[in-house]
Amino acid sequence: MNWGGPEFVLVIIAISTFGWLANNWIRARHGYALEDEWGGKTGRTEDEQAKRLASENSELREKLATVGDRVKVLERIVTDRGYDVSTKIEALRDARELETRI
Repeated sequence: MNWGGPEFVLVIIAISTFGWLANNWIRARHGYALEDEWGGKTGRTEDEQAKRLASENSELREKLATVGDRVKVLERIVTDRGYDVSTKIEALRDARELETRI
């Protein structure tokens, strides 16, 4: 191969162009900003579906936070000693009702 010929220069240009296209294709596929010919970035346009999914995501995060708070309260109730006392009281009431029936 002639390293000083025009074929070598054309091969380098073709490899660079293919790399740039592959880079932009991968970035577009994964949602990153695209790069133009001069190295500047162009952001993705937000479509209606992306906006709807973002709002749904924030609503679900809020619901998850409230469910987490409820679970904490329920765990506190179940592990509290007063819950055990309440169960014992109900057991004594049931035992008294059985004695009065007999």
